[in-house]
Amino acid sequence: MIMLKNVLPHPLKESFSIAQANSEDVSSDIWQSDITFEKGNRYLISAPSGKGKSTFLHLMYGLRRDYQGDIFIDNQSVKQFKLNDWAKIRQRRLSIIFQDLRLFLDQSGWENITIKNELSQHKTPADIQIMAQRLGIENILNQSCGTMSYGQRQRVAIIRALCQPFDFLLLDEPFSHLDDQNIRNACELILQEVQQQNAGLILVSLGDDYYLNCDKHLIKKL
Repeated sequence: MIMLKNVLPHPLKESFSIAQANSEDVSSDIWQSDITFEKGNRYLISAPSGKGKSTFLHLMYGLRRDYQGDIFIDNQSVKQFKLNDWAKIRQRRLSIIFQDLRLFLDQSGWENITIKNELSQHKTPADIQIMAQRLGIENILNQSCGTMSYGQRQRVAIIRALCQPFDFLLLDEPFSHLDDQNIRNACELILQEVQQQNAGLILVSLGDDYYLNCDKHLIKKL
């Protein structure tokens, strides 16, 4: 379980103050609210471009600490977590697909995937090959990611994120360079893994949940 209590990133404080001073609607299901994310549920968080969607996921993943309020994982404040605590959580509890992917471009698709998998041995080489076949990249896994198209890299990043145990899968607009059929294939693979692990899923996007059939839709303004 992940809880946010009255969280507001420091970079948004001025925007909120100005909007409030102008009597604008600053209501949000995320910022300055109390919200709980539970395993087994799928959440869509929508907001326009440039309104902090990536920031929100980076806060939950422990990459940013510039915020007021508090975030709890299983009733423990993440402000008390040390680097080793976060390392364990990212290996076993939280997995993420970054919007900018964060692949090693000089290494192959296979190497990028197995670097993650070697931490937990969550998938066998045969499992990885099957996932690559389902996403149509089995024939390019030995290419360096720097030579792949962005859509191919996105599929590598999706497989990499599924090669670990997790309680929550965080998705930062992961399908931006995929056509409809590839999005459908990726969503089917993601849902299968999420269901097998009885995990939660948190997707941030402009408003589309694609084929992930999210249970809850939260709106984040500003």
